[in-house]
Amino acid sequence: MAWSAPIAKSEGRVSARDLGAYPVTVALSALTCALAPAYTVRWHIGSYPSTLLEAGIVLSVASFAVESWRLRALPALRSPFTWPAALFLVAAAIAVVVAPDKRAALGIYRAYFVEPIAFYFVVKTIVTSYGRALLLLAGLGVSGLVVALANAAVVLDAMRHHELNAALTAPVAIYMTPNAVPLFLVPLIAVAGSIVLFAEGRRERLLAGAFVVIAVAATLLSFSRGGYLTLAVVAIALAAAHPRRLWLLGGAAVAAIVVIFIPAINRRLAVEVDFTSPSNTLVGRSMLWSATLQMLRGHPIFGAGLSGFAQAIAPIWNPHHSDRFIYPHNFVLTFWSETGLLGLAAFVWTMVKGFIESWRGWRSKIPGWRAIELGVFIALIGVIVHGLVDVPYFKNDLSFEFWVLLGLVAAGRSAASARTA
Repeated sequence: MAWSAPIAKSEGRVSARDLGAYPVTVALSALTCALAPAYTVRWHIGSYPSTLLEAGIVLSVASFAVESWRLRALPALRSPFTWPAALFLVAAAIAVVVAPDKRAALGIYRAYFVEPIAFYFVVKTIVTSYGRALLLLAGLGVSGLVVALANAAVVLDAMRHHELNAALTAPVAIYMTPNAVPLFLVPLIAVAGSIVLFAEGRRERLLAGAFVVIAVAATLLSFSRGGYLTLAVVAIALAAAHPRRLWLLGGAAVAAIVVIFIPAINRRLAVEVDFTSPSNTLVGRSMLWSATLQMLRGHPIFGAGLSGFAQAIAPIWNPHHSDRFIYPHNFVLTFWSETGLLGLAAFVWTMVKGFIESWRGWRSKIPGWRAIELGVFIALIGVIVHGLVDVPYFKNDLSFEFWVLLGLVAAGRSAASARTA
């Protein structure tokens, strides 16, 4: 018999009820959320490669199994995302079989599909109250602050020493590229911004507001043009959802104009209207997309397989370009190349379900939950927008963040069902 707990009405505070069933798993899961960028901390157990993030996921899942056994409870496998997740796993497994490097493909399969989806089912089961949802979001917030502050520090230090050329790639901390900073932060900005605008508890609004200020500043300092576009879309969506939308949209427009005229950002954006510049994103991306489509004509059904893009595109791309890419920097082409048409269909199905369920959660008007649900809805919009020019899923922290947010949506829908039962 599946276990179910009453919904705690804690108005943003962690109550005793929130620490009832699965107390160890809840604590470990929140800690794992705080470790999202720690996939960069790597080691080997014999020949088996692992990361600090993976250790957190494994411990959380193991704790969940033990506490479920002690409760005589079965995991709640029925959810809005169960079948899309199953299709994801099947498609990615096929992509391992067709991949040129099976060992690398298995590592990606484990880190980007099996572990995040397993964690999704943990989140969906243990988050039985708004307070628990806030605990996990606080963990993601901690990881976001680490990314934001570390990256802002190195960029500001480069500015202080007059070593920053805004027309080129900015320095980066933790990650390998500055684009990874907004890829991780902007979905969290969407959720935190929704909490600021729509949550009822003063404490969570203040904490979320502080996070938004720091994360937006770090996104601006990443000098990622895809990040700027996605941040603008997220801001517009948040403002449009609020009753005072005209005031908020006006304020956002003024803020955008001020930001555009900041000299370093202005120089960075000017590159995008100079089609002769080698740093122009659209020119470079369009050439990469054209080469990818040419490659996919030879692999139309299964793509190149997990980790197979660089090898498959090499005969087309390498003779003419010095840049080397492991993904085509577009979510449609990336999923097609990495997981074939079946994996692309699984991603589209997952996104459609995510939009439908998070919108229903927003419309259900359950205090607290509705702010989270709207935040995830807008975060998914951000994934699509940023995914037009980058890779919003195929990284340890991004796939993990994606399935945690979907887990919170599923938990919110369970809360709504329990409320109306």
